[in-house]
This record gives sequence, structure tokens and C-alpha cells, in this order.
Amino acid sequence: MILVLAKIIIGIVALLHIYFLWLEMFAWTTKAKKVFRSLPEHLFEPTKTLAANQGLYNGFLAAGLIWSLIIPDKTWQIYVGLFFLGCVTVAGIYGAATASKKIFTVQALPALIGILLFLIHLFL
Repeated sequence: MILVLAKIIIGIVALLHIYFLWLEMFAWTTKAKKVFRSLPEHLFEPTKTLAANQGLYNGFLAAGLIWSLIIPDKTWQIYVGLFFLGCVTVAGIYGAATASKKIFTVQALPALIGILLFLIHLFL
């Protein structure tokens, strides 16, 4: 049951990062203005390329998380899942420290919950 919950969390975190990819790569000058309200509107167009690059990295995180769900070997599923959840956690902590505290709640906290669930599964 705990392993199933960890995989559900991975799915949620992956979906979040697919959303971030879309927002930053394809909707930066439209929908992103409503999401990133603290950024002055006049900065969206000049930062479009930077946002797209960031979106690409979010896509890599999502791909790794999804990959962890389809690996046939259960042990390697957990190891790969832990690695990518760790990457998301580090990115979320850095984002919270440098950009917005909200990033911790949206990005790092779900990943930390997934890590915790995997660790509980491994040690119980």
C-alpha cells in the first residue's frame, strides 16, 4: 500500500512538471502571466527563451519520474524514483530560497512526501 502511494505521488509530481514544461515553453507570454503575478508583465516577452529553457529541464524531471514508474525491476523503480524525487526536492528548495517560498510547497513538499513513502516502504 505504501509503495502504491509513493507511485501515485510520483505520478502527481510528474504531471506537475509536465504542466510547468507547458507553461514555461509554450504559454509563457499568455497563461504564465496569470500564474506568475509577481513578475512584471513587461518582462515576459524578454524572458521567453529563459523560461523555455527552464521548462525543458522540468520536462526532463517529468520524463525521469515517468521512467521510474515503468521500469520492470521493483528495486530499480524505487532507486530511480528516489533519484528524480531528490532532484525535484533540490530544485524546489533552491527555488524557495531564491524566488518564492511557495515553490517549496508546490514542488519540494510533494517530492519529499514521495521520498518519505519510499523510505518507509524500504525499511518496513
